[in-house]
Amino acid sequence: MLSAFGRAFKTPDLRRKLLFTVSIIVIYRLGVFIPAPGVSFENVQQCLALGGATGGVYDIVNLFSGGALLQLSIFALGVMPYITASIIVQLLRVVIPRFQELHEEGAQGQTKLTQYTRYLTIALALLNSTTVVTMARSGALLGDCPVPIIPDDGIFNILLIIVALTAGTGVIMWLGEQITEKGVGNGMSLLIFTSIASAFPGAMGEIGRTQGWTIFAAVCAIGLLVIIAVVFVEQSQRRIPVQYAKRMVGRRTIGGTSTYIPLKVNMAGVIPLIFASSLLMLPGLIANFNTPQDGSLPPNWVLWINQYLVTGDHPLYMLLYFLLILGFAYFYVSITFNTEEVAGNMKKYGGFIPGVRAGRPTEQYLSYVLNRITLPGALYLAVIAMIPLIALVMFNANQNFPFGGSSLLIVVGVGLDTVKQIDAQLQQRNYEGLLR
Repeated sequence: MLSAFGRAFKTPDLRRKLLFTVSIIVIYRLGVFIPAPGVSFENVQQCLALGGATGGVYDIVNLFSGGALLQLSIFALGVMPYITASIIVQLLRVVIPRFQELHEEGAQGQTKLTQYTRYLTIALALLNSTTVVTMARSGALLGDCPVPIIPDDGIFNILLIIVALTAGTGVIMWLGEQITEKGVGNGMSLLIFTSIASAFPGAMGEIGRTQGWTIFAAVCAIGLLVIIAVVFVEQSQRRIPVQYAKRMVGRRTIGGTSTYIPLKVNMAGVIPLIFASSLLMLPGLIANFNTPQDGSLPPNWVLWINQYLVTGDHPLYMLLYFLLILGFAYFYVSITFNTEEVAGNMKKYGGFIPGVRAGRPTEQYLSYVLNRITLPGALYLAVIAMIPLIALVMFNANQNFPFGGSSLLIVVGVGLDTVKQIDAQLQQRNYEGLLR
């Protein structure tokens, strides 16, 4: 393995790509610690030291931003606006026929969809930054803090902070695209990987200090087993054989080949977890805005939401989270893998599944297999998502517990994809890859 890494850095083109990727990641991490203009860095650190940042509806956003949200840095929004915009554009293909036409046009259509995603990212960043600044101004972002995070809450200063946070999202989007074009791996995925991985040492150190080193060793052992299980499931797939009949095109004979359609056990990836977490955020966010700031007793429905739907240690929250993940897994897989489109393309190019007629029977067969394989994948996602919530009860950890949930799935998935890309480039040049 070490010799393989040595070969990677000895190859000039690959070495240049790796160093470029690392330099972009360093720039991104530096931006996490640069406070936005108009924000008091000393007051923010004082509020964080008091423990006001633990829990809350913005835990997942803070995790995906590498801790930048609760620091109110220029990169406070992280990659969440881009992720949300990408998901929305992908889902709009079902609603807007024009988006589906662009998806089917190839590279030119994908360029147009990417442009729409960028515009929507900036719009969502503007909305999110306004919400974050409003919560910081009212003191709801970091809980009960004795000092103001934004000392000067004049309209000009507030607008300056909103513009800075929105511009930071644009810079993050540009950095991710630069990695994709000139570096190694998917740029936005690597930035998410960096944000989540940066929280691992602090989370593990906190477990060791508060729970003892015996619990720390047990958590590490459990984490290793979970990582092995995630790698195994993420690499698992059902291969449906496909044969193409021979046909004459002019004087050439094409076709007659055999291939397969790979259906992954976890075709939805981490998207159902993000959907479910975002949906469960809404009740707490609504309750937060309806909580009186003068110290008076909030309405009964606000108290009920704060008791049952805000903290992850309540059984009702866990049950809703589990069921939402199952539902969103089936929903997202049905949208991203269009069995009617796949069956139509196979029939168009003379392909068929052995023992299954082309056309409608092929579509029904693919739907049957897809539904059967989505069930274990959805259950796998739900079980992995429950690990941080169980740790919240057992170890008094927060919902950003490192070994479980969306964090572990993203870290393992992005790591596997990046290593595969480096391995493929090594095989092109040395006939021997990174993996053996």
